[in-house]
Amino acid sequence: MKNSLHYQLFVIALPMILSNITVPLLGLVDTAVIGHLEHAYYLGASTVGATVIASITWLCGFLRMSTTGLAAQAYGEQNSQLGLTVLIRGILVALLISLVVLLCQSLFIPFAIALSGGSAQVQLYATQYAEIRVWGLPAALSNLVLIGWLLGNHHAKAVMWLLIMTNLINLVLDILFVVYLDWQVAGVAMATLIAEYSCLFIGLVIVSNKLSLKVKNFYGQLTHSLINKVVLIDYFKLNRDILIRTLSLQLCFIFITFQGARLGDHVVAANAILMNFLLFISFGLDGIANAAEVMVGKAKGAQNYRRIKQVVTISLWWSFAFASLYSLLFLFAGQSIIMLISDITSVIEYAEQFLIWIVILPLVACWSYLFDGIYIGLTEARIMRNSMLASTFLCFFPVWWSLQSLGNHALWLAFTVFMLARGITLAWHYRTHLAGKAIY
Repeated sequence: MKNSLHYQLFVIALPMILSNITVPLLGLVDTAVIGHLEHAYYLGASTVGATVIASITWLCGFLRMSTTGLAAQAYGEQNSQLGLTVLIRGILVALLISLVVLLCQSLFIPFAIALSGGSAQVQLYATQYAEIRVWGLPAALSNLVLIGWLLGNHHAKAVMWLLIMTNLINLVLDILFVVYLDWQVAGVAMATLIAEYSCLFIGLVIVSNKLSLKVKNFYGQLTHSLINKVVLIDYFKLNRDILIRTLSLQLCFIFITFQGARLGDHVVAANAILMNFLLFISFGLDGIANAAEVMVGKAKGAQNYRRIKQVVTISLWWSFAFASLYSLLFLFAGQSIIMLISDITSVIEYAEQFLIWIVILPLVACWSYLFDGIYIGLTEARIMRNSMLASTFLCFFPVWWSLQSLGNHALWLAFTVFMLARGITLAWHYRTHLAGKAIY
């Protein structure tokens, strides 16, 4: 049973699904705690401030992705020295990026807060929040590397417990600082800041216990690997391509939000609910994709191309199975879930009109989620980048532009075509190139 690929897939996928779920649950706790303060602008300020800082972390997601792929390949090669090099190099890059943001915070934070708009009170407290949270970036970005390294080395359960412990610390401190000490928005920011450094400390302890090194002249080889020009160029090309891919994806999400706002308050509110549904869907699908990227990376490191194809095949079936469950969930319970989230009649009625897109999207989008994971494991970010750029500028925007008279339906149709195009282009590349091992 333990030798079954299905078993190996779920040993990684299930802990990732469980740990992913803690993220929105913590968000609900944050919202509930700050939402019970006297004024509504506290909630608006914490949301804006969190978005400003989270946008940096989100754009630096390449730190997690590239580390997972490279660490998984080193694991497949059984090369401990290379695996540690991947870890240390990732943390050094994370700290460098953090240093640049910290040095530029006096320019970045006011600009970002002003760009977001909002009342004077919202901007005041959002600035207060961001100025506290920004000091957590060295930990937050380093944590992306630690999580990526643990995943790449098949320690998904360690990632799950790390994230659960971190979010529990955040939750307890939220209640302490805001409810009991009345620190308001600053309390929420301080709770997250402490939780991020707690995650870094716990993560470093876990990683140090997982390391196994038996390499002669290790430090000399490590130093050579870290400063090797060819290796560094390849590493930064990989991260550059993932960053471009992420920016293109973010552009589509931002456009849906902004364009929905232009269509009316009830439209942007309804789209926010539907986007939360999409985020929820991604938990299960990302869990399968995370498992696939780790297993594919290991197989590539071991030069086992037959295993790559086997992993892809079973991952495709399980992704479709999870996608089908999500579609059925929202088909039969979507209206009830909407009414749990909002009690505003106009928002409920409007969201129900577009619920069909959430029923369709899991079946359409599951292929793009999975193949993203596969190509991260193969460290072929250039292919992911090209697929994302083509899907964004040749599908998403042209479809919306030609059908914009349909209003909000045009946005959701464009997004559905966008996700379908991502899956098709990556699947096409996989079928036409991997079979002949032309690029591997």
